Order: sequence, then structure tokens, then C-alpha cells
Amino acid sequence: MDKNILEKLLLDLYDHKIDPKQAADKLSTLPYQDLDFARVDHHRSLRSGLPEVIYGKGKTSSQLISIIKSLHKAGNDILVTKLDAEVYKRIKKKISAGAVYNESSLTLVIQKVKQRKNKVGHITLVSAGTSDIPLAEEAQVTAELFGSKVERIFDVGVAGIHRLLDKIDGLREARVVIVVAGMDGALAGVVGGLVSCPVIAVPTSVGYGASFGGVAALLTMLNSCATGVATVNIDNGFGAGCIAHKINLLGEKDKK
Repeated sequence: MDKNILEKLLLDLYDHKIDPKQAADKLSTLPYQDLDFARVDHHRSLRSGLPEVIYGKGKTSSQLISIIKSLHKAGNDILVTKLDAEVYKRIKKKISAGAVYNESSLTLVIQKVKQRKNKVGHITLVSAGTSDIPLAEEAQVTAELFGSKVERIFDVGVAGIHRLLDKIDGLREARVVIVVAGMDGALAGVVGGLVSCPVIAVPTSVGYGASFGGVAALLTMLNSCATGVATVNIDNGFGAGCIAHKINLLGEKDKK
């Protein structure tokens, strides 16, 4: 339950459109619903501004279905990350018909809250190579679901740095930039040296043996000498999308 839903509920109660028992029923799962194997946090959006998101990997089909239905009943937008395509095939008939699955980013979105027509701000999403796109799209799906405007610049890694420089004007218009890169992870530092806004670096596990599953890119990004570069964990496009969205909203508050 987010702030808007709660305010509408209280207004309906005030206007006698619903009775106290109906209001109590709608609030019955706050602050969380105990499903035995999971305690679904319906209060999170009220505390942090973002609803609970489901990490798909490691959960059974029945567990996923129960958690999704719990969040859906509470009126939340739903995002499932790291959801394998085979698992999605097993659960899709038992969840909302409005579900949208992205096989590239391994994300499932069910938009319960009315579609936001005007997304806010300006996040620019940059990927080093085509192989980094799935993690970039995870960040994009996340930020857009929460209401941010996202523009994409893909396949502009340092091996062909002229491709990035061609987009420099667009980069400098962004309120925050997400840079997704594997291999040596050098692109985040390069972008950080070109823009004045915050840069969120996402190391990916893309690369040959000595990339150590993304550790090499992670260390490069952590050791960047460019100012204003912050790094999330390996393959954590979701985390980058959340942080970028929150930074983006700060800019909206400054406009008011």
C-alpha cells in the first residue's frame, strides 16, 4: 500500500463511501502479511517511497505466486527481478493477466497502480557492450516502473570511445547517469569525467576468465578517480535503478 492508496482510503472513509469495517479489512495486512515462508512488507512504500520488490531467483513457483498475489491484493505495483523464463512459464497462468515479462532483463511487472503517463526527470542509461544490455534493462524497468523517465545509450564502450563522445550533449542533460559495464569496467570512470551529475556504476559478470565474474569491473569502478561515481554490486541493475530514481526525485522537489 502506497501513500496515494492510503490517502484515498481515508478520504473514502471520511466521505462515508466505505464503512470502518471495510477500511479495517483493507488495512489488515499492514505492516506485513505472514505467509509462513515469507513476511510480505505492505508498509514499505509508506516508509521508503518504494514498494517491496520480489527477488525471483531461489524461490519456488508456489512461493512466487503467493507473494505476487499478496502484493497485488494490497494494491501495489509488482516487480519481480531475476525471474528465469522457465519459471515464468510455470506461473504465468496463475497471476494477473496484465503481467509483462521481459525475457532479456528477466523482470516481471504487474502495474496495479494507474499507469503513470508523465514520467519525471531525466535518467540516462549507458551500457558498454551489447552483452551488458540485460542488466541495463533491469535498471530501466525498475526506474520506469517507479515513475522516472529513462533514455538509453547502448554499446558505447571504451574500445570505441568516439561512440560515447557523439552522445555527450545528451549525457550532460541527465540528472543522473547509470553506467553498466563488464570486462574492465572502465566506462563508468570515463563517463564520470565527462558529466557533472551523479554516476551510478553497475559492474556486470560479462567477461573472460580474468574478469572473475565481474570482480575486475567492480574493483575498477570502486577505484575510479572520477568524482561523483558510486558503485553498486555486481549485476545489480535493480539497485542502480532504485538509487537513480530517488536521486531523480530530489531534482523534482527542487523544481517546486
